[in-house]
Amino acid sequence: MALQQIIDRRLAGKNKSIGNRERFLRRHKDQIREAVRRAVSGRGIRDIEQGEDISLPKRDVSEPVFHHGQGGSREMVHPGNREYVRGDRIKRPEGGTGRGGSQASDSGEGEDDFVFHLSREEFMQVFFDDLALPNLIKTTLADTPEFKTQRAGYSTDGTQNNLHVVRSMRGAIGRRIALGADARRELRQLEAHLLHLKQHMRADSDWLDLDPGREMRLREIRDTEALIELLRQKVARIPYLDPIDLRYRSRIRVPVPTTKAVMFCVMDVSGSMDESRKDLSKRFFILLYLFLTRHYERIELVFIRHHTQAQEVDEEGFFHSTETGGTVVSSALVLMEEIIRNRFPTSEWNIYGAQASDGDNWHHDSGRCRQIVSEQLLPLVRYFAYVQVAEPEQNLWEEYAQIAAQHPHFAMRKVLEAAQIYPVFRELFKKEGSAA
Repeated sequence: MALQQIIDRRLAGKNKSIGNRERFLRRHKDQIREAVRRAVSGRGIRDIEQGEDISLPKRDVSEPVFHHGQGGSREMVHPGNREYVRGDRIKRPEGGTGRGGSQASDSGEGEDDFVFHLSREEFMQVFFDDLALPNLIKTTLADTPEFKTQRAGYSTDGTQNNLHVVRSMRGAIGRRIALGADARRELRQLEAHLLHLKQHMRADSDWLDLDPGREMRLREIRDTEALIELLRQKVARIPYLDPIDLRYRSRIRVPVPTTKAVMFCVMDVSGSMDESRKDLSKRFFILLYLFLTRHYERIELVFIRHHTQAQEVDEEGFFHSTETGGTVVSSALVLMEEIIRNRFPTSEWNIYGAQASDGDNWHHDSGRCRQIVSEQLLPLVRYFAYVQVAEPEQNLWEEYAQIAAQHPHFAMRKVLEAAQIYPVFRELFKKEGSAA
């Protein structure tokens, strides 16, 4: 049996090796994952699908080498040694070592970082790996939609490369036929009449000298020939190709029916919500945003933070501000309803709500939260998801559990670590996610 060889002829990028790059990413996966985690913490939700510059210490990318060992006990005197003798301890140089010394120095050896760029696809791959996503879902969420144009007949203006020659010539022929039809018809009639006159003149040639109407017939022939010449000139003046005949291929953007969605991000920012819990919440919000971008072309984000009072803020203040004091969740729910009724009519927007909290709430307020969600918010939203980033089940969890039992478009889950985010997310959106 002949030995078979498989040759990969896929084109690599300019000055890049796909295989070497993949091996490099696998080798330094831990450092890259840590850099992506820092990038996610510092990015906005809308900017999540972008590449990132990754810096690795030079010592981490050094390659092992094989060389001959010196072996045994050896005593050496290095040239230029004027200060030290055997047994002296040499101190580390101060400053100038490339590690941020405050004083300049002409000694010491610097150590630069190795910097390379993660593409958007590679960044999203590492981000989804941290969320323990299946490969199929990674492809579904990370794909970038492309806009397509569609042919829409022909237009009278355009660029020369879009000129449709056959259509233009067809229009020119039709124009020439239409403009010269009457002249050609009259020309044919006059040519037939002229032929008849000349035949009659030849038939009566023996009697021309005696025919008194000879001069009249000659005059008629000359007049007919003059008219024929005028008509031929008129037909010849019709241009073969006129600018109005030119037709260009017309292409327009396909008017895809657009649907709009608004995503409400509600989060507790009281003192009990530390940075790790906020990071879990942000990852869940990011995943929900990526999921909605697969279904809707236009998505608005509304950020509502709360402690004892609720406030609509920008994304920076939403994730990076910390408040002290108690927690009153109902203030955020009331504000959410007000924003929906004032700015997002349900007839025009698909509304989604996502709430993240550690479950802590003023005990007299949890019952009111259940009433607001079930009676005022759920009739307005398509889906409402509550994620608790802490283990203890407090009174808010118990109240929300009653809502989940009665309303299918309300769901609640717990997320305690990053690897649990996607499984919980898939449970929350399993009806729509199952088709992905």
